Amino acid sequence: MLSAGLPQGAVPRLERPGPLRERVYEALLELITTRALRPGQHLVESELAGLLGVSRQPVREALQRLNTEGWVDLRPAQGAFVHEPTEEEADQLLSVRTLLEAEAARLAAANSGTAGIAALEELCAKGEQAVADDDVDLAVATNAAFHAKVMELAGNVVLSELAGQVDRRVRWYYTPVARRRGIRSWIEHRSLIAAISSRDGQRATEIMRSHTEHTRKTYHQREGSP
Repeated sequence: MLSAGLPQGAVPRLERPGPLRERVYEALLELITTRALRPGQHLVESELAGLLGVSRQPVREALQRLNTEGWVDLRPAQGAFVHEPTEEEADQLLSVRTLLEAEAARLAAANSGTAGIAALEELCAKGEQAVADDDVDLAVATNAAFHAKVMELAGNVVLSELAGQVDRRVRWYYTPVARRRGIRSWIEHRSLIAAISSRDGQRATEIMRSHTEHTRKTYHQREGSP
């Protein structure tokens, strides 16, 4: 059974208002992003419906949408499977992420005030504690929140919208290497905060570029990669 392989508490509650098909889509996307549903895993409509407490119709609609967006593969006569990203797909997306986030770091150095710096420091402390506690899920979520905060501090709406389009996939690729990146990632975050705080845009850009490149290279060097 599908539910037997999921971590305790992994299934999101469908309590938010809005169309049911949208809530089912968000729930399945979150399970895929966090790798509670693993790449290559067979997705059975009836099992997913039972897991989420809904009928099969919104599950079918969600799987079709996820297929269109590249998260799920629908195979004739076989069914739905979580997409298995290729090394090239990961490399392309993480390279684009480097470009977006390096520019965000530069702008954040020019625009951040005391409150913004304090927010980054708080998130960094939270991430460091997650690593110390070996809480990978919290470390991944906090890492995403940290980068989102830098993007917010950049103050560029278009840049933020572009980053939002790749945010979920960045989390998807980061999850399997989060433990390996470990405390080193947060040391790099501390250096970034220092550069932003001192309004050194060039240094912030260099640190963020190096930081995101480390993640990209670590992904390709992960256990089980080609």
